[in-house]
Amino acid sequence: MQRRDLLKASAALTLAGFHAPALYAAGSANSNLKTLGKPASFDYAWLKGQARDLAAKPYHAPDYPVPAAVKALDWDQYQAIGYRDDHALWAQDKLRFQVKFFHLGMYASQSVKIHEVKDGKALELAYDPAMFNYGKSGLKGSEMPKDLGFAGFRVNFHTDLVRDITAFLGASYFRAVGGDWQYGLSARGLAIDCGMERPEEFPRFSEFWLERPSKQSSHLVVYALLDSPSISGAYRFEIAPGATTLMDVDVALYPRKTIERMGIAPLTSMFQMGENDRRISNDWRPEIHDSDGLEMWTGNGEWIWRPLLNPEHLRFNAYADENPRGFGLMQRDRNFDHYQDDGVFYDRRPSLWVEPKAGWGKGSVQLVEIPTLDETFDNIVAFWNPEAKPQPGQELLYGYKLHWGAKMPYAPKAATVVATRTGIGGVIGKKRTYFSWRFAVDFAGGDFALLGKDVKVVPVISATHGTVEITSARPLHDIKGYRAIFDLKVADDVKGPIDLRLYLAADGQPLSETWLYQWTPPTDRSY
Repeated sequence: MQRRDLLKASAALTLAGFHAPALYAAGSANSNLKTLGKPASFDYAWLKGQARDLAAKPYHAPDYPVPAAVKALDWDQYQAIGYRDDHALWAQDKLRFQVKFFHLGMYASQSVKIHEVKDGKALELAYDPAMFNYGKSGLKGSEMPKDLGFAGFRVNFHTDLVRDITAFLGASYFRAVGGDWQYGLSARGLAIDCGMERPEEFPRFSEFWLERPSKQSSHLVVYALLDSPSISGAYRFEIAPGATTLMDVDVALYPRKTIERMGIAPLTSMFQMGENDRRISNDWRPEIHDSDGLEMWTGNGEWIWRPLLNPEHLRFNAYADENPRGFGLMQRDRNFDHYQDDGVFYDRRPSLWVEPKAGWGKGSVQLVEIPTLDETFDNIVAFWNPEAKPQPGQELLYGYKLHWGAKMPYAPKAATVVATRTGIGGVIGKKRTYFSWRFAVDFAGGDFALLGKDVKVVPVISATHGTVEITSARPLHDIKGYRAIFDLKVADDVKGPIDLRLYLAADGQPLSETWLYQWTPPTDRSY
């Protein structure tokens, strides 16, 4: 778990090897920017070749020194470092995009190379203390090494040059906003051995190439080189800001060794508590989460909704599929009253949908849920894991689109889950003679408006353990939908997680997406 406000940068992450050039060349990308070296030919094919060559060599994590004063910055000091607008890349060129750079500090203690690409030629941008206003950080620009480097970058669009639309910072983390201009969950370039008993490996973007857009272009192309002990890779991002920001991603991966669990298009979010999970309930706010569920559109066309949890112990689930049509971590609940947070606005957090551009074959969407007591740490990870384990010497090609925002390009035509609530089971007014747990799941949308009064809607429920009882599905007029309710009675010797499955039907025809849930009976089952 890493600090979310630094895009999950961590001091434990590895750094791809390079040597910092010592001399500055004359600036050419921007009158206020300095550059390094001479222009060199660049395209995506060249970058893939670099990644392939890198994977053929042993991995070496270099020792790239950072001044002690920079490492010692606390959160407030790091936030006091500002970027000077007149030093933004393309600030003088009247383009629709500008790029500003993050200073090293705190968790972001490993520098990256950043290049501008123009007319097929790449030129490295140089760190310059004049880019930054050090304010009350305690740092002095005159004392910073000239080869310090950057931690990452953020991008502004011409519609608002104050708020950024995307940022890349720390390991292979990046995130973006939609029309609500609110950051939330993050994406990563790759996940290695996430949720396993051994420590997770964090591949890292060590170099970036920013392609200079034309004056009329509303798309920005970013390239990145990824490296880690297990793998190297080449990435191409085409970013189109909007109410739903779109990133078109192409990936070429080159394993150094067999990888047991590789996560493609990994998403990272936070769920501390919600209407379905009040394990952490000592906060004055009713709900605290960046995402409230994992949504999946399977290769056979089934839509699945899996509410997120903050478990007592690390929890791992794999949902097998072949050629998935998409998956994502969603923030479906966008009602401010359900959060009451007027500081970080969880009701405005974007959802993030992964859309494969071609068949990904057999594998599984995997979900890792980690216990957390603190909303500043991410505890949810979702990704695609191919069935065949990557082998050294392979070239693995993936293409997908990332959709960031409140509205996704695809949605179930059937009714969708809008709320999940749980609590003690039984019949009100009757003495309980055994322990049971109640589940109330609300569905809205779909074809409910077409149902006549005499049509009987039934919940179709299954559970891996226990007895399902007291079932019902009745209209819920406030949401123009239906509420399904059932109790689960479990034997005292059942200790582990129980998987539940539910959908609504009429005359055998499904009316809703499929609700999946994983519930662990409490140790104390007094009633």
